[in-house]
Amino acid sequence: MRSDARPAAKSATGTGPAAPKAKRVPRAQREQQMLDAAVGVFSRCGYHAASMDEIAEASDVSKPMLYLYLGSKEELFAACIRREADRLIQAVGQAAEPGLETGEQLRRGLTAFFAFVAEHRESWIVLYQQARAQGEPVVEEVAAARRQVVDAVTALVRRAALDSAPPPRKGERPDRGEAAAVAQAIVGAADALAGWVLDTGPEPPEETARRLMSVIWIGLEPRLHGARYAAEPQPRPEPRSAHDPGTSQG
Repeated sequence: MRSDARPAAKSATGTGPAAPKAKRVPRAQREQQMLDAAVGVFSRCGYHAASMDEIAEASDVSKPMLYLYLGSKEELFAACIRREADRLIQAVGQAAEPGLETGEQLRRGLTAFFAFVAEHRESWIVLYQQARAQGEPVVEEVAAARRQVVDAVTALVRRAALDSAPPPRKGERPDRGEAAAVAQAIVGAADALAGWVLDTGPEPPEETARRLMSVIWIGLEPRLHGARYAAEPQPRPEPRSAHDPGTSQG
């Protein structure tokens, strides 16, 4: 009786069935796996203590392949910085929808920022703790990413000022640097608060964003309507001497 079944493929030695060929991983996917492993190793060990051997092992690739794909340790670290910074900027940008009221845009952007830090703790450690201790070009990578965030917040604050502030008085020039200064303060406060949350224990990102909005937006709204802090110092009262009639002699 004839059988339609095909004979099993034989191995190169002809002694048994051939082993199935391993599926080739696309280069782009393999690079992402290497970056994932590198971020984990850098966050645990720090830049100087991390070894390419450990990163290659965590990536399940050979050390020569790691060098071939992503270059030296410094180049690999810079690639980690670029990717994690892009992820952070994208997350914040997607949350702050342009059609929303300015304060709501800022609240949503801050919530997305704190959510990213909570969900990608290793990324945050690499971006804001490990990277700042390095020299060029790594520090410039971090600075460039930070400038992108500050620029986005500056544009948001400037738009809020145009929408809310009273028209300038005759001869009064708008303070073009104020929006940038406020944006620097907001981003710096968000950085510090994110670190505080990681040190003291997790909390919902919405709650962390509310904490910061309670400080910056309550103070910012009156400023957008023209309020200013009175910077002129008040005169101090003269200290009373022992012969002052108002001093108690009892």
